[in-house]
Amino acid sequence: MGPVDYLMVRFPGNKFSGKIAPELATLEKKGIIRVIDLVFMLRDENGKLVIFESHNLGGDAGAAFNELSKNTREWFSEGDIEVIAATLPKNSAAALLLFENVWAIHFKEALLDANAELIDMGRIPPETIVKVEKHIMAKGGA
Repeated sequence: MGPVDYLMVRFPGNKFSGKIAPELATLEKKGIIRVIDLVFMLRDENGKLVIFESHNLGGDAGAAFNELSKNTREWFSEGDIEVIAATLPKNSAAALLLFENVWAIHFKEALLDANAELIDMGRIPPETIVKVEKHIMAKGGA
């Protein structure tokens, strides 16, 4: 299995439409990722939280995610989801995605075959990349 990541995206004003579904489907079809779990949260203007697994979404957004939800499993517990959803403000929606980085499987196998040992792993935030790029460009870099 490849590395597994999660991300949570917020949709202020509860304006969730399902427009991200085609790109997730493309990433899966290309073998870049595998969607493991996909959960949607909605907090209304009164603060009430409603949680939907992708296969229970319904409406236009549910139709958009229908293909992806066929292979998802409920890896996130309700407690996990509630902890993550605690930061969700009133009158907003969010999607919580757990995905495997399928692209990394063969690289991982090559590392194991070479008796390599993983020492560290991390993710550099996009904002940091932009700052570094600006710094390099200011110094005359390419």
